[in-house]
Amino acid sequence: MKYIPESELILNDDRSVYHLNLKPEDIADTIILVGDKDRVPLISRFFDRIEIKKNKREFYTHTGFYKGKRISVVSTGIGPDNIDIVLNELDALVNVDLENRTLKEKLTSLNFIRIGTCGTLHAEIPVNSFIVSDYGLGFDNLLKFYQGKYTTDEKRIYDKLKAHLHQHESKISFYLYACSKELQKRFENDFYHGITITAPGFFGPQGRSVRAPLAYPGLNDCLAKFHYEDQKILNFEMETSAIYGLSKLLGHHAITVDLVLANRATGVASINYSDRMEELAVKVLDIAITL
Repeated sequence: MKYIPESELILNDDRSVYHLNLKPEDIADTIILVGDKDRVPLISRFFDRIEIKKNKREFYTHTGFYKGKRISVVSTGIGPDNIDIVLNELDALVNVDLENRTLKEKLTSLNFIRIGTCGTLHAEIPVNSFIVSDYGLGFDNLLKFYQGKYTTDEKRIYDKLKAHLHQHESKISFYLYACSKELQKRFENDFYHGITITAPGFFGPQGRSVRAPLAYPGLNDCLAKFHYEDQKILNFEMETSAIYGLSKLLGHHAITVDLVLANRATGVASINYSDRMEELAVKVLDIAITL
C-alpha cells in the first residue's frame, strides 16, 4: 500500500486538504468547476438546499441538492496551475485514506463539468452562444510534467495540428486531450462543438496586444484555418486542457461548456451576459442530475 508523506499531500490541522479546505464528506461525485468564485453562489442558488459552504483563498465550494441530486460547485481561480491544485486535491479526497495517508484499494471516478467563458475565433459563432470542448488543446506546459498517453484519435489530431502549425512557421509546443465521451453524449443539443485552446495567459498567449509586441502576430488566423474531419479550433480559454489531461490520468470524467463573451474575428464583446450565464447554469444542472 503506497504511503504518501506529509510533504507530498499537505493537510490542515483538521485533516482537510490544504488549499481547498475540504474533507471527503464535503464533496459530491458530480462537481461543477468554475473559474470565478462569484459564480459559485450564482449556480448554488438554484439548489433545493445547500449543506456545505467552505472557502480558502480563491477556492470556494458549495455542496447541496438540485432536484434530489447531490452536486458540488468549486471555484478554481484562473489558469492551469490552479487546476493542478484543484484536481489533485479533489482526487485525494475520494481516493486517498487521509488518516493513514495511503491510496485506497477501490478508486472513485468523479464527474467534472466546467462552466466557463471564452472568446471564439470564428465570425459565424455569435457572442452569448455556448461551446462544448470536444478536445482541450494546451498551450500551457502543465501536462508535460505528467506521463500521459494519447488515444488514436488524439494522436491523429495532434499530428495534423503540428504539421499545420509548422507550415505556418509557428514553434509553439502543445498537448491535446479529449473530453469524456460519456459526458459528451449529454451535451449534443444547443451547443457548438469543437477544439478549445487553453492559453497560459489572457493577452499575448491569446493573440492580444495592447502595447507589448507579439511573437506570432498571425497565430489566431492560422488556428482558425485548422480543420480535421469534423473538428475545428473554435475558442480560447485558460483551464480546459489541464482538466482533461489530469482527469484522464486520474480516471475521472470531464467536459467543458463555455459561454462566448468575445468574438475575436469580429471584435465584438458581450456586455450583459448574466442572463445567459444563468441559463447555462440551469442547463448544466439539468444534465448533471442524469449522471
